Amino acid sequence: MDKILFIGGGQMTEAIIRPLIAKKIYSANNIFVNDINDSRLHYLQNMYNIKPTKQIKANADIIVLGVRPQDQWAQVIKKLKPENKNTIIISIIAGVTISQIKQSLTVDIPVIRAIPNTLTDTEFGYSGVATNTQDQSVVKKYLVIKFFSSFGKLELLDESLLDIFTGYAVAGPNYIYYFYESIVDAGVLAGLHRDLAKRIAIENLYGAAEMLRLSKKHPRELLDINNSPAGVGINGLYELNNSDFAAALQRSVQTAVKRTIELGQINKLKPPMPTQKPTNG
Repeated sequence: MDKILFIGGGQMTEAIIRPLIAKKIYSANNIFVNDINDSRLHYLQNMYNIKPTKQIKANADIIVLGVRPQDQWAQVIKKLKPENKNTIIISIIAGVTISQIKQSLTVDIPVIRAIPNTLTDTEFGYSGVATNTQDQSVVKKYLVIKFFSSFGKLELLDESLLDIFTGYAVAGPNYIYYFYESIVDAGVLAGLHRDLAKRIAIENLYGAAEMLRLSKKHPRELLDINNSPAGVGINGLYELNNSDFAAALQRSVQTAVKRTIELGQINKLKPPMPTQKPTNG
């Protein structure tokens, strides 16, 4: 069975490990985690029975780089000397490019840069993945597809689109949560008990999403079907059309993408220049 080494045991690493084990796609005995925080390693071991390790030279099929950008990622990568010549690196380090990782590696192995799906427990959501030209075929390998499919779906993107993907897709659940909270409050304001308003809102969210998927109709077509002349629905939509709803949502996505780009610039830590030997003269 494939062996996976996570370097960095933070929240995203845990969010990925949880479905890998819960769905019995990977054995906990084949999942290793390296982290500088001993208490974090102890927690992950107790919670998921994974293998904590202080080594980063494990014979792993996949090495997931999950360290924070400020945690001297270049020095960590320089220490990587995979024993398995077919090892694939998957980096989820924010703002660090494939080129930067390749420059820091002392071995020539494929690198995938990924923006992980955050809905890992649901089997919904996309992870955005990118490679350089020479590593394109790696994304199609079974072990890579199996890894990402364990906690959602994967979408191969040009690396230049990863910032947009982050602000739109990864931050996307935030917009849905906010809409859900607002529609529940609307039901309570109208006179429903909150528990009933929640149950109706969840059912409508699931049902509307499934209707879009199954019917393959444009949302406007479904709106036309669902609204009779001078009816209840069209009167509600009229009020929504008078609000700033659509533009506000679009501005939210644009702001999230802008902030992703800003953080990428802040976190763009270049690998240290090699130390030059003193010259005689």
